[in-house]
Amino acid sequence: MIAGDGQYAISKIPETLLKGANVVKRTEEIRFEITEKNRAIYVQKVAYTILNEAGDKWAYFSEWYDKLRSIESFDGTLYDAAGNKIKSLKKGDIKDESGGSDGTSLADDNRLKWHSFFYKVYPFTVEYEVEVRYKGTMFLPRWVPQERPVMGVQQSTVTVVTPASNPLKYKSFNYKGEPVTTTDSKSNKVYTWEVKNIVPATSEFASPGWHELTTSVFMATEKFMLEDYEGSNTNWKEFGRFVYDFKKDRDGLSDDVKQKVHQLINGITDTREKIDRLYSYMQENTRYISIQLGVGGWQPFSAKYVSEKKYGDCKALSNYMYALLKEAGIRSVYTVTGRGYDLNYFLPDLPYSQFNHVVLFVPSEKDTIWLECTSQTLPAGYVGADNCNRQALAVDENGGVLVNTPVYGIKENLQVRNSKATLEADATLNIKSFSTYGGIQQDRYHDLINSLSKDKLKEVLHEDLDFATYDIKNFEYREKKSVKPEIEESLDIRVSNYATITGKRLFILPNIMSRHHRKLSADSARKYDIDFSYEYKDVDTVEISLPAGYTAESMPQDVTVNSKFGKYQSTVRLSGSQLFYFRSMEHNAGRFPASDYTELVKFYETIYKADRSKVVLVKKNNFFRNSN
Repeated sequence: MIAGDGQYAISKIPETLLKGANVVKRTEEIRFEITEKNRAIYVQKVAYTILNEAGDKWAYFSEWYDKLRSIESFDGTLYDAAGNKIKSLKKGDIKDESGGSDGTSLADDNRLKWHSFFYKVYPFTVEYEVEVRYKGTMFLPRWVPQERPVMGVQQSTVTVVTPASNPLKYKSFNYKGEPVTTTDSKSNKVYTWEVKNIVPATSEFASPGWHELTTSVFMATEKFMLEDYEGSNTNWKEFGRFVYDFKKDRDGLSDDVKQKVHQLINGITDTREKIDRLYSYMQENTRYISIQLGVGGWQPFSAKYVSEKKYGDCKALSNYMYALLKEAGIRSVYTVTGRGYDLNYFLPDLPYSQFNHVVLFVPSEKDTIWLECTSQTLPAGYVGADNCNRQALAVDENGGVLVNTPVYGIKENLQVRNSKATLEADATLNIKSFSTYGGIQQDRYHDLINSLSKDKLKEVLHEDLDFATYDIKNFEYREKKSVKPEIEESLDIRVSNYATITGKRLFILPNIMSRHHRKLSADSARKYDIDFSYEYKDVDTVEISLPAGYTAESMPQDVTVNSKFGKYQSTVRLSGSQLFYFRSMEHNAGRFPASDYTELVKFYETIYKADRSKVVLVKKNNFFRNSN
């Protein structure tokens, strides 16, 4: 083990590492050694000092294993604030359970060994050591010594040992210089990185990916093996060839399915309509099930298997759809991507496995059609926020090539809301609202209406709407499925005490349903770039019928903002007993320097205040009773 008595005393932590920290990584040694062509050993020794309850997650340590990874040893020790040993981990203390927890896995050999000391006398230190044997050399460790901003790091080292004939490729962030490279007694190449005394960082709104903000190193060897399958990270073409080899010759269909394909498309000349019909057939006759067994993480079940069993994972369903299209004479391309990943984490200049998902696309000069084959509800051509606006690897018999998935911009991510309301004498507001959500803005509603009962959906609406006391009298959703999908929402809401009546004055907020909630604190020491991954636009039109007899005493001024972060406009008008409100907000995507943060604060502050500007009306006669 790493420690001796007293080594982990809290007094030995530099003061600079404690400020703003919930945990301090005292020491870490990682070693990854390729011992044979398809064998490797991973050893990690790490110690964390937990400073408070918010740091408890680091008292928990886990390691997963499967057919390709075996845990050879798992040890741990607990120390008190003075660095004195309290207890050591016993074999019976280690929990061993299935690693599949999402409820969608039919077959998964993923398992997890874990332990936590569940100690509550702060500060304390936990020390863990694990050794893992790999069958395969496809996956190398990613070194990110400072795991979260709330962590200080005293010392961390990673060492990678590779055969001289299979050199290491790597990309580092926030590491000065190059790794120390040596040669061991077996003529292997040895690469070592080390850091000391990394202070806790400040979390900043809309920062880039964490790997860009702290020290991190991503690694891959030029050649690798997965079980007995050989692959190359020399370039994306070669890596794509490895992926394609797993799926080739697995797209055969039974005669009855072939006949069904032709029944569905006979007499149809439009390619897009053929794709829609076959995609709908696939959705109606299959369901998504995760299957992770050995190389099953990369090799899809055959199209015949999926057709017979009527289920599959993303690889199998995409391959099945590929086979259906192939039978129809339509070429499609099997494409691996990072679903749900932070977009910043893809490294195009370091070819290696950076993917966790498979989609399909049908190439065309005019309107390439993308297909998310794990969904039973998405329209053909739309892939959602989890797959859009990123680079992916399209693979075929020639290898791999990086492609861009669809980008959904302001024109697609559009919310348009029209509300008509009537204010009663007791300040109750009756609202009839009609909204259209497009692109990424409709994703959440699509998921809700396709997965929840109407009663459950009403519960979600009650949590979402920004009113103190209200009743949803009626609501309805309608979907328009297309490459640019839309969801229409109709709401009938009764809000109690929406307006405030004081004497002869009536105070009312004309922005009924679209108030922006983001407020930022000024920070002259902003350190990191500002990064927004997607853009959108909201347009609101509101008409409120007021009781007769009121005139304007105070009306909000028109607000217009033009910023590099977007545009905003709001206007309020009173005509007789009708109050009219218009609001438009555009929010841009992009990466902006830290020096622009002051402008962002002002942009949000202006919108926040404008969205909450009230109209003050005064009554000429005693039409309203004083609600107070």
